[in-house]
Amino acid sequence: MLNQLKKIRIVNLLMLTVAGIVNAFGITIFLKPVKLYDSGISGTSMLLDQMTPAFLTLSIFLLVLNIPLFLFGLKKQGKLFTVYAIYTVAIYSLFAWLITDVLPVDVSIASPLAGTDLLLCALFGGVISGVGSGLAIRYGGAMDGIEVMAVIFAKRLGVTVGTFVMIYNVLLYIICGIVLRSWILPLYSIVTYAAALKTIDFIVEGVDRAKCAIIITEMPEEICEALGETFSSGMTQLEAKGGYSNREKAMIYFVVNRYQVIRMRDIVHEIDPSAYITITEVADVFSSNNNRN
Repeated sequence: MLNQLKKIRIVNLLMLTVAGIVNAFGITIFLKPVKLYDSGISGTSMLLDQMTPAFLTLSIFLLVLNIPLFLFGLKKQGKLFTVYAIYTVAIYSLFAWLITDVLPVDVSIASPLAGTDLLLCALFGGVISGVGSGLAIRYGGAMDGIEVMAVIFAKRLGVTVGTFVMIYNVLLYIICGIVLRSWILPLYSIVTYAAALKTIDFIVEGVDRAKCAIIITEMPEEICEALGETFSSGMTQLEAKGGYSNREKAMIYFVVNRYQVIRMRDIVHEIDPSAYITITEVADVFSSNNNRN
């Protein structure tokens, strides 16, 4: 345990602090005042906050529901992740309490920034909470224990992690609709969920994702030389053989940004018109600055 705690980085704790504060701001300023719901345990906590006595606040439910789930997933996710996740939720819970109960901000009946406009509250609440959740994931933590449960149980149930989380949220919004006897707020909450998901993707994977080109060619030396001179970046070359022609070929693995794809394609086909190119997205690229392979 001590060895794991020695790996805790100050920069991660600082960014997780920011993540918790940002998430608390999005939830308490935009969603909670108009009774819109976040996803996962956060959304469940918001529903329970509305259904229970006043002393059982959102902050209490966030801690009571999330921390046991993180501890339950300790073996699967590791000690460092669990410490980071519990810390993030604690910051989220603390600042949610400060905003709703301590600071001179009235969030009882309307959003201080968007009023009672449900669409604005849903969009901005989703985007801001998505920034918080994305930062938490990017710096080694998590904002919601339901994702830990998804990692543990999804495979056993024969579904993907994303499907598990989606099923949980659909059930949550159905329960919200039944409890409220209205489907307007649950439907707007789906808008919040969609906005948050897209924002998390941007934060975790980057807005401008790289492109991976796999080039199958019989002229690898010429193509590698031309691509290297044009883009000043390295590539990897592997031996390959045509499945139909049985001829010796090469596979070139090359990463570019989306603005370079067309130029790369034109260069390759100028040298080898019969070259076969596939393009896929790459979320992250890790390499030393002078790595030319």
